[in-house]
Amino acid sequence: MTDEPVAPPVLVSACLRGVPCRFDGRDKAVRGVDEALAGREVVAFCPEQAGGLGTPRAAAELVGGDGYDVLDGRARVVDVNGVDVTEAFVAGARRALAAARRAGCAEAVLMPRSPSCGRGEVYDGEFRGVLVPGDGVTAALLERNGIAVRRAPGV
Repeated sequence: MTDEPVAPPVLVSACLRGVPCRFDGRDKAVRGVDEALAGREVVAFCPEQAGGLGTPRAAAELVGGDGYDVLDGRARVVDVNGVDVTEAFVAGARRALAAARRAGCAEAVLMPRSPSCGRGEVYDGEFRGVLVPGDGVTAALLERNGIAVRRAPGV
């Protein structure tokens, strides 16, 4: 019997695992994600639902900066109807961090371009489909707390 190292659990955006929790009420399951996570314990989590937002919900974007700026009070998360949903996004990010810590996750694989989970690029806050460099609120909070965040492959 060999003692093969076991990879620690990984936090994953629930929509990538087939949970219909995106703003439009759908999932974003991608085979490449399942392949990349094969053999690992997965903690599926939707920060937007955890923050109290329903599904479906109005699309939201970061306004005035990225997730780090939201956490520092310099930017907001606003939905397409002009409703400020910052508090829900921050609450969901905090709950995602707590779930990751409870499970012992050292890594997260998150949904690209999302105002919560985006890693490396997010929408520009003007609801015109333009991407800009930056991270979502949850991605930023996880990174600040030592949890490595990477984009989901194949999305």
